[in-house]
Amino acid sequence: MPQPKRGRPRAFDRDRALLDAARLFWRRGYSGTSTRDLTARLGLSTSSLYGAFGSKAELFEEAVRTYAERYREIYQQAAAAPDFRTVVERVLIDSVHEFTRPDDEHPGCLLSNAAMADSTSTLDTSAYFAELQDSNERTLRTRVERAVQEGELPAGTDAAALTGLVQAVWHGLSARANLGTDREDLLATARLAHELVCGRGTPSA
Repeated sequence: MPQPKRGRPRAFDRDRALLDAARLFWRRGYSGTSTRDLTARLGLSTSSLYGAFGSKAELFEEAVRTYAERYREIYQQAAAAPDFRTVVERVLIDSVHEFTRPDDEHPGCLLSNAAMADSTSTLDTSAYFAELQDSNERTLRTRVERAVQEGELPAGTDAAALTGLVQAVWHGLSARANLGTDREDLLATARLAHELVCGRGTPSA
């Protein structure tokens, strides 16, 4: 008589576990999220959690880097665009899409939550985010300076001021996304800012 087949155990979805853990960390911070919280949310035993991620600290660091590094990628990809108008468009529009990704793909805004003020012994979170922002700003400023050198922007354009303007818009969009502004409203603001910066003259010194 054939033996009944056992159902296969559900495969471990590392990306889903990382997303679920990130949501807890963003909301409660590293210190405020216990291992018990994580195992309950991820549906893992403590040993399985440690087997998959090494430790609570390593899980936190992987979550931070996984979701934060996407913003560095946006700036780097935008800076590779052949013209400066597209650079600004990609920085603003692609960032809005990242800010407002569906809940089942993204833990929320990284830059205005509990994770910003919390750290492990090996990752200074505030310093990490500051470095990320500095890196993005340098990437954009270098691209502005190149556009000036190549004659795409007027000679005498203040690269620091123009970079600061785009960054100020970016941070404003991030803050509004964190407050729950919907994607279409943010995109409308981003497109208007893009037109003001690139379509109606560029600020110069």
